[in-house]
Amino acid sequence: MSAEPLYKRVLLKASGEALMGNQGFGIDVAVADRIASDIAEARAMGVEVGVVVGGGNIFRGVAVASKGGDRVTGDHMGMLATIINALALATSLRKLDVDTVVLSAIAMPEICESFSQRATLFHLSQGRVVIFAGGTGNPFFTTDSAAALRAAEMGAEAIFKGTQVDGIYTADPKKDPTATRFDRLTHSEVLQKGLAVMDIAAVALARENSIPIIVFSIHEKGGFAEILTGGGRATIVTDN
Repeated sequence: MSAEPLYKRVLLKASGEALMGNQGFGIDVAVADRIASDIAEARAMGVEVGVVVGGGNIFRGVAVASKGGDRVTGDHMGMLATIINALALATSLRKLDVDTVVLSAIAMPEICESFSQRATLFHLSQGRVVIFAGGTGNPFFTTDSAAALRAAEMGAEAIFKGTQVDGIYTADPKKDPTATRFDRLTHSEVLQKGLAVMDIAAVALARENSIPIIVFSIHEKGGFAEILTGGGRATIVTDN
């Protein structure tokens, strides 16, 4: 394993559920601190990092819609949940003296800056970790889609998708002991096989922009930096 990172600019996608730890709801500060320490490790290696965090630990818009509620309002509530998570992760990073900015797709000037590509590239050039909050700012799009979109806008060389398991499997390995793990796939194979790693729009957007997706376990301390330098266990989705 080389000590040199394979990528200079990446987008980390963390699920809201990852921030829950073993709780049933909300944010486990110890988990947020550990994820922040992994990001700090990557920054110390000279890697520029953007982060998209989901909101499923607090609220899911689709859950409202499934019970007969308004999907658009539900998705707006989900976007607010991602802003809460972004602020929590930014707090954990700042505790480690990592210069961090939160850019929201929904204007909330009292709380954080508004997203623009220009602001993103400026903050990255200043060595800051940029956390993208509020999803895409539009209903009917997941935070996976937001991750692929922001990755393209910031010129990321890879999307790192931090999940509950160490890669992409034929089925959920926690439910199906016969599930087998993939080492490498193409974007098209992910779409054709219907593998639930990211939603279809996100995978298609990553494919269009030739951005590899690297799926790894967010629960392994130091795992992010290890995979950045070519080690660790992960599934790589790339057309190259």
